[in-house]
Amino acid sequence: MAITTLEGTVNFRDLGGLPLSGGGTVNSGVLYRSDAIAGLTPHGLEELAGSGISVIVDYRTPAEQQMAPDRLPALNTFLKLDLPLLEGAFTAMAQQEMQRASLSGDRAAAARAVQAAVGQLPTLGEVYTGMLQHAAPEFAQSARAVSATGPGSATLVHCTAGKDRTGVAVALILDAVGVETGAIVADYEASERNLAGAWAEKTLGMVTALGIPLNDEIITLATKAPAGVIRAALAWVEENHGSSAEYLRFGGLSDAELSDLRSRLRD
Repeated sequence: MAITTLEGTVNFRDLGGLPLSGGGTVNSGVLYRSDAIAGLTPHGLEELAGSGISVIVDYRTPAEQQMAPDRLPALNTFLKLDLPLLEGAFTAMAQQEMQRASLSGDRAAAARAVQAAVGQLPTLGEVYTGMLQHAAPEFAQSARAVSATGPGSATLVHCTAGKDRTGVAVALILDAVGVETGAIVADYEASERNLAGAWAEKTLGMVTALGIPLNDEIITLATKAPAGVIRAALAWVEENHGSSAEYLRFGGLSDAELSDLRSRLRD
């Protein structure tokens, strides 16, 4: 049964209902996306336990997972697929440096290290291009996980914020099964609205606590989801691989798995 909330997250949603370019919609209760599920409330754990989600794909780095392990219902068995991607982990980098600072007591040294790293940060568009260049096997593996679920079961993909690594993965999968481009972009943009407010303020506060002055690019990296960036990512895929389906094939997805993916998601 499809669910619409997961208490303890801010960027959780079912991808069901999105329009397909040839007519019809994406099936509900098959593919979900979210920010980290480390803060699930007791009610959130109940929601997850009854959701039908059986596979959880986690794009966070080991350091991110160590700082905030997924909180899972004790009596449920999940297939946990860890596919760590460093690209898109700006928030995690800042968190890790803060943790190092608290352990070492040398906050100034940690701040200098972060500031040096920030000075070399790529734009969000460059981050996405880097992901696409290096993570085709991971993205294909994610699509394979969705294709392999049976009726009544579902896959949840997430990272820390659920906007960058998760956003690119979801866009590829939706594009490969024929979701209208405008709907893919609108779903991507929804992350910015979901993260606005307390989550974004906390994240930006963490950055400034390291002595890093905020500018437009850092704010975008940490909290924004501009339509032009995901459109450019999909354009890069089309220019370099022909289509998202061909990109996933390049990453190792078989024709049979692609067919199963479409069968699972297409109404």
